[in-house]
Amino acid sequence: MNDTSYQLADIFTCTRCGYCCQGETTVSLDKDDQERMIAELGLPPEQVEKKYWRITGAIVQMKIKDHHCIFYKKDTGCTVHTGRPWRCGQWPLHPSMLADKNNFHTIRASCPGLNQALSWKEFSYIFKQLLEQKEKQMKQLLC
Repeated sequence: MNDTSYQLADIFTCTRCGYCCQGETTVSLDKDDQERMIAELGLPPEQVEKKYWRITGAIVQMKIKDHHCIFYKKDTGCTVHTGRPWRCGQWPLHPSMLADKNNFHTIRASCPGLNQALSWKEFSYIFKQLLEQKEKQMKQLLC
């Protein structure tokens, strides 16, 4: 592989299929997630909490409705896509894919947005390059 500058689209383009939104669990929301979601919905925080969130002690999560995230709609996908939690935005590009070839294959089989033509070695190389590019950009911002 060469030392080219890679783009996220080289390994992943979200199809908004909603597969990652399915199941009986959802992600936890940190304070930034909560604020971003409230802004996206344009509703008072109390209304968002009551209608959309499951709060257990200090843990805030999105509610589940009909076996999927409350914000997932079959015909449109995520209804808060620009205000979604950072963990949702990160998925399926989880660092565990770099360490475990089987995990890569499992996640790739469940996500049509991952570049299906890439081998684990090719995917890992590009993903590492993207992570390094992001780290360099952050360092430049801080200097």
